[in-house]
Amino acid sequence: MDNSTSLQEDRKERKDNYFVWLFKQLHGWPVQNYMLWFFAFGFQLAILIQNKITTLTVITFIGTLLGTLCVLAINATKAINGWLGLISAACFIYAGLAAKNYLSIFEQIAYILTLDLPVIISVRSWNDDTKNHLRKFGTKEWIVAIVGTLVVYAVSGYLIGKFTNDPRPWIDAISFAISLTAGIMCFLRYNNQYFWWTASGIFQLILWGITYAQGDATLAMAVNSLIYVVNDVLAFTVSPWFNMGRKREGLKSIKN
Repeated sequence: MDNSTSLQEDRKERKDNYFVWLFKQLHGWPVQNYMLWFFAFGFQLAILIQNKITTLTVITFIGTLLGTLCVLAINATKAINGWLGLISAACFIYAGLAAKNYLSIFEQIAYILTLDLPVIISVRSWNDDTKNHLRKFGTKEWIVAIVGTLVVYAVSGYLIGKFTNDPRPWIDAISFAISLTAGIMCFLRYNNQYFWWTASGIFQLILWGITYAQGDATLAMAVNSLIYVVNDVLAFTVSPWFNMGRKREGLKSIKN
């Protein structure tokens, strides 16, 4: 066997091992996470088959399932969330464009930059680095996060209302502002992100509920937001991002 053949086989083995390792990231989650995903799968499948099947509904269906799996993976501090988030973001960008919820598109781009790509780049070390280097807000961080969210809300709401035909600019903007701040918190490994994620899910539920009522989107996106809220609440009890979940896994408590 020549050197080039040996090198190709070595590269193939490393690639195969990588995908095997990624698949294993779906194992070892709290049972509540699996239950929530299968509930989401059944709910979203029912919505899909009860309505006219189009390119938009199929892409939305795929995005919601992978998006739910992504947030559950973040909840469980599993690095496969990077790839799941990247693919689901592409689906949600398509749905946001179709609905004219333009800031939801920028929201997904922000997720790609602050969450998905950093995890993919450091995928082998992300699990341990995250679990072992989590932080909580002090007074300064709370002030910066709240003020930053309000500033982004005001600026983005004004600009998207002035320069686009977004029919729901201010609802779109508050969802975007909260989600962007939460994404940055996750990148910086602050567990306080889940307060923002919960608020984000609520406002996304309102946004996509109104969008559905106005005939600009499928019900699947509103249901997806509701599933995200359940995941966020779940994270406070079973996720390694918080001490209750860390105790279950034998991890050290998070300190300021």
